[in-house]
Amino acid sequence: MLRFVVVLVILIFTGDSMNAQQSFNGLGMNMGTLSRLSHAKSRSISAENFKGEKGKGGMATEGLGAQAARDLGQGWKISPAVRIKPKEIFTVAEIRGEGAIQHIWMTPTGQWRFTILRIYWDDETTPSVEVPVGDFFACGWGQYAQISSLAICVNPGSAFNCYWEMPFRKSARITVENIADDEMTLFYQVDYTLTDVPEDAAYFHAQFRRTNPTPDKSVYTLLDGVKGWGHYVGTYMAWGVNSTGWWGEGEIKFYMDGDTDYPTICGTGTEDYFCGSYNFENQKTKQYQEFTTPYSGLPQVIRPDGVYQSQQRFGLYRWHVMDPIRFEKDLRVTIQALGWRSGGRYLPLQDDIASVSFWYQKEPHASFPKLPDKDYLEVK
Repeated sequence: MLRFVVVLVILIFTGDSMNAQQSFNGLGMNMGTLSRLSHAKSRSISAENFKGEKGKGGMATEGLGAQAARDLGQGWKISPAVRIKPKEIFTVAEIRGEGAIQHIWMTPTGQWRFTILRIYWDDETTPSVEVPVGDFFACGWGQYAQISSLAICVNPGSAFNCYWEMPFRKSARITVENIADDEMTLFYQVDYTLTDVPEDAAYFHAQFRRTNPTPDKSVYTLLDGVKGWGHYVGTYMAWGVNSTGWWGEGEIKFYMDGDTDYPTICGTGTEDYFCGSYNFENQKTKQYQEFTTPYSGLPQVIRPDGVYQSQQRFGLYRWHVMDPIRFEKDLRVTIQALGWRSGGRYLPLQDDIASVSFWYQKEPHASFPKLPDKDYLEVK
């Protein structure tokens, strides 16, 4: 038994040969390759160094902290954050060269559905990432939920952290749009490396969708129209239930490389896909049990309060880090909204469902559906 555990730990920490090659380039590293040296150049962009320039952090003479630092002067937290006006698009980061984003930290004020995160690779004109900031960081209901996973961590009091590796070959641009009617404040930091990118490294993508309510006897589409070669790596869902009873009988289905009526991969139930079982129920308390793990979680259960918060709402994530869904030509992903009705029969549900799909692929990517307008995005 001890030998098995040692072997398992070695496999987890050392990774495969591709990870080892990337570590020499200064891209993704793990515990088994962390000691290997690299000539990659580490850089960081924040309100204290808008361009990520070497030796130029903390040089601001004006900013949101200037009044607090009036007795201390330059170098003493003059510009820790930015304010973004209503309808304004702020460029969080603009990077030229070859490398990879390794970590993004943000803590935005305001309504998180009204802050739109977009990321562009290699001077593309349409984004590869277009997601409301809360949903991107697995907090789609606009309320804090503590999350401890490999890809996303959300820490007290509203600290969003992303560890998805995001390689680029010419440039990277990150923007945040404030579609709200009020000004917002954004604290942020983008940590990245400038280095050679392996030929087989694909580009990171994330797409948001919402249907409220899901039409009767229809399936919810998480992703469709993906063309090219890549792999699907993650799902976040903000699921609002509009019926009583259990809501998670639906199967997730991955249609790939020419699949039409029937998929290549078909799950056995919603809670099964998110690596739970039997309704996520704590058998002692007879209540939903929140959980957060490296690869999957139900970190958020919003319970009715008996007055205005009348609906049950759930936040779920599933990262395909160890089991990416590979495709070479195309990909479509759907899930059924399915519960129970009288007579032991399934009940197609009409729920409020929003999702973010995360995947890597070679560019160019197909056009995304138009992002819903503010009223449709709003958490109501």
